[in-house]
Amino acid sequence: MKAWVLILFALLFSANSWAGEAPPLAEDPVVEKRLNAISEELRCLVCQNESLAGSRADLALDLRREIRGLIKANKSDQEIMEFMVSRYGDFVRYRPPVNPVTWLLWFGPLLLLIGAVVALVRLVRSSARDTSSPTLDTDQRARAQRLLKEADPS
Repeated sequence: MKAWVLILFALLFSANSWAGEAPPLAEDPVVEKRLNAISEELRCLVCQNESLAGSRADLALDLRREIRGLIKANKSDQEIMEFMVSRYGDFVRYRPPVNPVTWLLWFGPLLLLIGAVVALVRLVRSSARDTSSPTLDTDQRARAQRLLKEADPS
């Protein structure tokens, strides 16, 4: 029995010797640095709330491979961005340009905020008008005075 335990421990501890050397993360650190900078500016089209650099989706891996190829082909960062926008539209950028197509995207939240403030002001003003004391005619006033005198113990 002890022999099996020793063999098991020997196999477990010798597993490290079977491991190969880890492949380098980047063939060229300069290319990888540019790739990270560009892919941080791009949105993953599958995840949509994650950058291309942080996404693990298959499409994101393919797009990073494509960008890496464009970098190796000596394309500038601007040319790579234009390529991605021409292929996937302005949505692929985290900060799309301000143009008539993206006005709602840029100014929509401001318009919603202004609308909410206007609605709140109108609501407060209308409720302030409604809280004013109602006017009583002479019969109602006399009845109220009578009820107050009856309730007064003195």
